[in-house]
Amino acid sequence: MRHRKKFNHLGRKAAHRKAMLANMASSLILHKRISTTTAKAKALKMYVEPLITKSKNDTTHSRRVVFSYLKQKEAVTELFREVSPKITTRSGGYTRILKSGNRLGDNAEMCYIELVDFNETYTTEKKTEAKKSTRRRRGGKATTKAEGSDTVDAKAEEAGQAAEEADKKEE
Repeated sequence: MRHRKKFNHLGRKAAHRKAMLANMASSLILHKRISTTTAKAKALKMYVEPLITKSKNDTTHSRRVVFSYLKQKEAVTELFREVSPKITTRSGGYTRILKSGNRLGDNAEMCYIELVDFNETYTTEKKTEAKKSTRRRRGGKATTKAEGSDTVDAKAEEAGQAAEEADKKEE
């Protein structure tokens, strides 16, 4: 009986399973998204999320622990340099599984597993480009400040006089 046995053996011996999960985890870290079967993706999620949590603390010990699981120097470097700074505020749930239908050959349920913070489709941060403003002059000849203020004052005075005359006529 399999009571309280969480983990899926995936129909493989222990050495084969560990090697496969290490390779898949390295590919996930390097490529940020991979396609696989749903059962393997769920097993990979349980395998890689503790490693990503371990990468939040960048010490020699944590690098060695992660390297003992991944067995690829490039993947460890990528994890600590690229992935770790993006997930520091996240408290868990670093991966997402997106179902993609069934495989043609054997009808296995396929899916994509990806790192959450690296998919531009689902990120809420919008990249704001610096909007280049164009400055245009209005038509007409250029006036100096003194001339412009005189004409504005004269127009205001004329409007005020016209309003006073209109009030006198009404009375």
